Amino acid sequence: MDITRVLSCVGYILLAPFLGGLLDGMDRKISARMQGRRGPSVFQPFYDIVKLFNKQIFLVNRSQFFMVVSYLVFVIFSGALIFAGYDLLMGFFALTTAAMFLVLAACSTHSPFGALASQRELLQMMAYEPMVLLTCVGFYLATGSFQVAEITQNTWSPIVYLPGFFLGFSFILTIKMRKSPFDLSTGHHAHQEMVRGVTTEMVGSLYAVTEIAEWYENVMLLGILALFFINQNPLSWPLAILAVLAVYFLEILVDNTAARLKWDKVFSSSWLVTLLCGGLNLLVLDLVIHLL
Repeated sequence: MDITRVLSCVGYILLAPFLGGLLDGMDRKISARMQGRRGPSVFQPFYDIVKLFNKQIFLVNRSQFFMVVSYLVFVIFSGALIFAGYDLLMGFFALTTAAMFLVLAACSTHSPFGALASQRELLQMMAYEPMVLLTCVGFYLATGSFQVAEITQNTWSPIVYLPGFFLGFSFILTIKMRKSPFDLSTGHHAHQEMVRGVTTEMVGSLYAVTEIAEWYENVMLLGILALFFINQNPLSWPLAILAVLAVYFLEILVDNTAARLKWDKVFSSSWLVTLLCGGLNLLVLDLVIHLL
């Protein structure tokens, strides 16, 4: 096995939670400044995780613990696949499996809030999954491979061929990162109609595991965004980082300026963006490939 793949995989597993926690801290800080507040330290998410692990854990049933841990494991596995340069499609399939374990964990509590939130989580998956699959197809048509290592070794950045896919994927990130107006199944504050949605019945270290899993997932998703800009030229890496930070800032801005939409609006808007951005880009790309 290539030593570079091993180092990338280990680097993701060890560093992703720290990077994800810092991004979460920046999110809180920037959101506070947008609201006219000073805000907490950027290291506050790490303090919260330590505090959660020190709390007594209460399990509704044993299956809940298994589902939550499986959620974390599959998120780590999907990110490790992608950062190690392996199959992009397989990484997304593993991520979908992780989301299913989160849904099962919410259902296993027999809480009315968890049950309703799990249904909304499934609706969100139906909304964003078509764009996720189209993104994989777009990368394949533009580069001729699903392998991340081969995608990054092209002469041109994929964004040249996939601008529509980039816009569509950035749009569904709002759902994946649980930002307003698409945070239907959960919320970062316990003041919505479902309290905290899928994580309502998760306390202590169990809730800490879900937070860490979200950090892993966010780093992975931002890594996919960076993949649109990375090519064999080393100068493409700084450009990719700037693009990722810009998109992340826009996600924070939208989260603080938009109210939560109803499920039907989330579903229809996601599929409309998928059709217009991903579908049209796919047709144009397929036409260009056949002409060449």
